[in-house]
Amino acid sequence: MNVRDKPCTHDARLREVFDAPVADLYEQAGGPDAPEALTRALELRGFLALAEEQVTRVRDRVHGAMAPERDMNDLSAEDLRFDAQWLEAALSARDGYRTALENLLRTPPPPHQPVRPSRFVQHTVTTPLSSTAPTPGRTGTPRPRRG
Repeated sequence: MNVRDKPCTHDARLREVFDAPVADLYEQAGGPDAPEALTRALELRGFLALAEEQVTRVRDRVHGAMAPERDMNDLSAEDLRFDAQWLEAALSARDGYRTALENLLRTPPPPHQPVRPSRFVQHTVTTPLSSTAPTPGRTGTPRPRRG
């Protein structure tokens, strides 16, 4: 299944912010004039959808292992510890993606303004980086210390 087709807890919020269903947003994002905010929001949405799917899988696996009709002799503390580690990782990823997407959707830039500068600007240092001037008679180069 394509990530576009996976449900996500933030689909309604994406629709609200960008004023279109998620399927239409993916179509818009594929165009040449797609706002960078939309592209990034959909990228985060895809990551979030996958993380939410992982949380669901682990939760369902643990529920299945702990089901009342299961034979207690089939229980494995090692398997449950492993599932707990997986769940912790999936929840951490989900929480991180949710936070990033919420932040982006809270303050989206205007439609044609990039989220960040598209190129780096190199600055030239015109003043010394040191805040203290060398003492008179010294070159400013420290002498090696004797051992």
